[in-house]
Amino acid sequence: MNDNVSYTTEEIAQLLKISKLTVYDLIKKGKLPAYKVGKQMRIDKTDLEAYKQASKGFIVKPNHDTGIREPHIAMQNSGVRPIVITGQDLSLDILASYLEKREPLLRPLRSYVGSLDSLISMYQGKSDIVSTHLLDGDTGEYNVPYIRKLLVGSSYIVVNLMSRWAGLYVKPGNPHKLQGWNDLVKPGLRLVNREKGAGARVLLDEQLRIHGLDKQGIVGYENVETNHIAVAAKVASGEADVGVGTMKAAAVVSGVEFIPLIKERYDLVLLNTPDNTMLIQTVLDILRLESFRHELSAISGYDLSETGQIMLKT
Repeated sequence: MNDNVSYTTEEIAQLLKISKLTVYDLIKKGKLPAYKVGKQMRIDKTDLEAYKQASKGFIVKPNHDTGIREPHIAMQNSGVRPIVITGQDLSLDILASYLEKREPLLRPLRSYVGSLDSLISMYQGKSDIVSTHLLDGDTGEYNVPYIRKLLVGSSYIVVNLMSRWAGLYVKPGNPHKLQGWNDLVKPGLRLVNREKGAGARVLLDEQLRIHGLDKQGIVGYENVETNHIAVAAKVASGEADVGVGTMKAAAVVSGVEFIPLIKERYDLVLLNTPDNTMLIQTVLDILRLESFRHELSAISGYDLSETGQIMLKT
């Protein structure tokens, strides 16, 4: 019966004590055969054991001929290409769905990591499509300064997915009368922050630097949540007075109001290589589809005026 056991990518990450992004990298490289059930990737137990033995220096062929197991297609033998898409915004899930419908030989895999970690994973060869919304406070420009620094020596294309409002989550009625970034150092104010590498964390740090504010004086600066909804929920519950995030989360979480402060550009980055020619064109085609834009337009706070526009190509 053990031959019928299979694992999700999350379970594999826990079993091997590695990140989910590393699991996707192993799948991409053909080291872990994977198949798809509905929207979920699965790895059979026998394939996991074979990988572990091979990592120890032994070559073990998993037995797939029991006649009991469900049929599946190992990606590396079927011509199917796993595509790792990193980032946390809902628009990326919609993009993944369109990508899979449009190109049956592409299998989108979603990795929910922040903007800086996304770019680092692309530099390491672990991601195919990364999203980023990183403000450079010195130039006021989004994304490109970071991409140039982190993808040194690579050719790439940067294309806009959308723009969205970022700002502050506060309690209804804004009891602390917060108006802007300078107000974050008000005495008694409790912040809930994002993790290092997240676009919202970079935005906060850049604004503190620009305005000459000392983060050491902000109560709760080290109090971290890993997504916008969790940050908004902390404010709604009264565990914090303010958090930085996007308008969309404020529309989802009851008990918070949103103060818009800056419109951030949310871009996609793909390596501009011969192997990616078809993938790049497919992504551009999807971004310019009326049906795709219609789905995005239903999400609160999105500006689609530059969606599909190439911001930089090297």
